[in-house]
Amino acid sequence: MTTRPDDPVRGAPAAPRGHRALVVVAAGSGTRLGFGMPKAAVRLRERTLLDHALQAVTAELGLELIVLVLPSDPAVHQELAAAGTAAAARTGADVVITTGGTTRTASVASGTHAVAEHAQLKGWDPAEVHVLVHDAARALTPAEVFQRVAEAAEASAVAVVPAVPVTDTIKEVTDSQGPGERAVATLNRAALRAVQTPQGFSLSLLQRLSKHAAAAGEEAGEQFTDEAMIAEHLGVDVVVVPGHPRALKITTETDLITAQGLLDAQQAPAVAEPEAHPPAPRVGIGHDIHAFADADEPAELWLAGLHWPGQRGLAGHSDGDAVAHACCAALFSAAGMGDLGTHFGADTVGTARPEMAGASGAGMLAEAARLVRQAGYRIGSISVQFIGSRPKLAPRREEAQRVLSEAAGAPVAVSATTSDGLGFAGRGEGIMATATAVLIPSGHSALR
Repeated sequence: MTTRPDDPVRGAPAAPRGHRALVVVAAGSGTRLGFGMPKAAVRLRERTLLDHALQAVTAELGLELIVLVLPSDPAVHQELAAAGTAAAARTGADVVITTGGTTRTASVASGTHAVAEHAQLKGWDPAEVHVLVHDAARALTPAEVFQRVAEAAEASAVAVVPAVPVTDTIKEVTDSQGPGERAVATLNRAALRAVQTPQGFSLSLLQRLSKHAAAAGEEAGEQFTDEAMIAEHLGVDVVVVPGHPRALKITTETDLITAQGLLDAQQAPAVAEPEAHPPAPRVGIGHDIHAFADADEPAELWLAGLHWPGQRGLAGHSDGDAVAHACCAALFSAAGMGDLGTHFGADTVGTARPEMAGASGAGMLAEAARLVRQAGYRIGSISVQFIGSRPKLAPRREEAQRVLSEAAGAPVAVSATTSDGLGFAGRGEGIMATATAVLIPSGHSALR
């Protein structure tokens, strides 16, 4: 299924050399985590680990392709695939969804095959395609690590891993005749590193590594804990770049608790003197109406950030997503920044932006959210209701809320109602959506 960091010293990220792709392995069973579901679907602060893992993947990374390798379970597969829609809207990259295997190497091979197929379709030279392989279980990996690995891979290194120094004393052990194991050596921890993801490879090397793992057989393949280990086995040099302490791998419930603590610490408000008159929230209301497309000019239906196969689409210069557009209008209204025409262009209003023609509703919402934040506001929440006789929202409400919340970077609540047969909506001529947005002034507004 296809949907459409920064260098800490120099500032802006380097421009990509060749083509950048990302494979996110999210097909693990999660047995050791103990939630009875695939690990990537386990929730941390009401969002899946896969959602968190993709949060650091932004347009600044310069990716042209993101491959999500998901579990085979149909329900979980469908739930996690929604993260791809949000990633496509946020990054502008093509997103391909594929199914993983029973081992990590098999899942990476599936993702590698998807990248190779896409590269062939686009006419890319495999030697000029650099692939980042990331574990969804490392859900808090910062964007700067992705950028470091990508730049190192493009600077002639064909295999790159991020890593952090080992702080524990590490001992080599062997079986003992008595109880427990026997320590036989203490390793020099100054020369040891704990390896993380994403790991970077040229596509041609990654294909070679997958073939070698497959030839080794399933039992031998399970001994390869990552692709860098296979590269070492083949005599390929592996370059190590700095990782990050936040990029821990969530394997057990203790790891999940640690990740929760890291999130809490990151999101805790800074200690500051109380303001005599704290800024009041700003509330805005937005409406959007789209007619259904003419029967002789059929269109696909996109609504609330979702594709509705088999449904009659809406007319509009973009994808006609009235729900997402109403959310944008409410944000601009609350910030006092005009309306959709002001920022995205219209026939008679505002500054036309040709690049927004045909933009997805989720993509427009992500851009609207960026603009109001740039203007000095924090988005508290958005509530939107669409009025129409179809489609039926209830079966996909949570999916819609997840996609729109991901695009806005804030909670979005979605509801629907009919007009009891009254008006254009009741006659099935179109759809109307009304949204309310709450913004919190940050005190650093560019409008001041």
